[in-house]
Amino acid sequence: MDRLSIGTKVRHPQYGVGMVERVEEYSYVINFQSRGRVDVSRKFAGLEVEEEDEFQENGPYETSEIERAIEKVLRKWGEIGELAELGEKWEGGTLILQPANPDLKPKEIPVETFFHKIVMLRDRLRVLEQNINSHAKLTDEDKVNLQQYITRTYGSLTTFNVLFKDKKDYFVGEKGKE
Repeated sequence: MDRLSIGTKVRHPQYGVGMVERVEEYSYVINFQSRGRVDVSRKFAGLEVEEEDEFQENGPYETSEIERAIEKVLRKWGEIGELAELGEKWEGGTLILQPANPDLKPKEIPVETFFHKIVMLRDRLRVLEQNINSHAKLTDEDKVNLQQYITRTYGSLTTFNVLFKDKKDYFVGEKGKE
């Protein structure tokens, strides 16, 4: 059996009829009527296709093409920011904030969660920059002054560059723009 796609109705010898909800690298997440969601290995030979969905790979579009088209539209209209990747060495890691007072518990945050918040902050700063630069009532001097504050803010955030996988995603302050 070739690769299944989202929406394909399948039959499992033990769990019965289900529908593919997600395709992962090594498994399918299938929602079975009798069992609920189950991860099934992509190598498992016991699945039978009951109904194919209209987005099979030999159909007019692959799911990845549709996702890319939606992403392009959202990016154009500012609803999503640049996609930045977390450095591999941080994946699965934990950020621990240890208070100086030994009577207080430390706060643990998954690095992925913290990284996501940093990326959202960067994206919102970029939207703010765009809004300032296109604002009809601000003078050019006002725009330059506000832009300098944003550039200094980027400079304050360079400490977090260590989390990014690619240097192209780094925060750059005034010194980095020279």
